[in-house]
Amino acid sequence: MEARIWDGLVGVAKEAYTASLAEGAVPRPLMMPLVRGELVGLFWVRAIKAGQDALAGIAELANIDAAASVDEAVLAWGTHDVATACELPIASPAPCLNMVLAIRDGHVLHQFPYSEQLLSRSPKGWASVAPDWRTARASQPDGELVPPIQATVNFSFTSIELDRPDPFGITVLLMEEDGYRISLTEAFTR
Repeated sequence: MEARIWDGLVGVAKEAYTASLAEGAVPRPLMMPLVRGELVGLFWVRAIKAGQDALAGIAELANIDAAASVDEAVLAWGTHDVATACELPIASPAPCLNMVLAIRDGHVLHQFPYSEQLLSRSPKGWASVAPDWRTARASQPDGELVPPIQATVNFSFTSIELDRPDPFGITVLLMEEDGYRISLTEAFTR
């Protein structure tokens, strides 16, 4: 992946993450698939319940990659948020925005730790925070991924056989019906 494209995707992920935290919301995992160097769009996980539903909801992000026959997939998630939702131990660093760049033959894990600056607190106790981005950790080729993220990476490059004229379009519609937030780029709008 070209450095300018990667930098742009990191910027998009950080902006989306910052906006969610400022609203007092938990940032949802974000998938950014690419076909022949073109960004397909942005795909946020649906509302999930803690436990098995969270594991499934995150792994299902791979459906869009498989339907689009992606060359590269970038997945962004928060260490604490995914661990909590999936009932997994919280790994270090936390808090941290993680991004994995995956291709069929491997992946590279990138980590962007931050500290939180409190902006406000709601009457119900919800905190609105701003991330103070720290120095990014060194990229980790084939770095260890938590199970739902590893499953998503694995399934992203598995072909989906749908007996339909437009498997990608059908997959997008089905995922939207299931509650995934989808924003396609112009090149992939159907």
